[in-house]
Amino acid sequence: MSVRVVEDETKAAAYLARGLAENAIVVDVAVKGDEGLRLARTGNDHLIILDVMLPTGGILTILGSVDGRQ
Repeated sequence: MSVRVVEDETKAAAYLARGLAENAIVVDVAVKGDEGLRLARTGNDHLIILDVMLPTGGILTILGSVDGRQ
């Protein structure tokens, strides 16, 4: 299973990544919304965990862009 974590707080991102990795889940972390959006469009992640309040590219922008509404 592959999970993408989009989180600008490095400690929170590391905590999530460590917990997921301990359960044999492949984790990639993006710290900026635009980076997370780019990777979501090109990646084959099974799950994307998005921070609600990203300073660049909010969650609605990312979700709308990934599903083709924007």
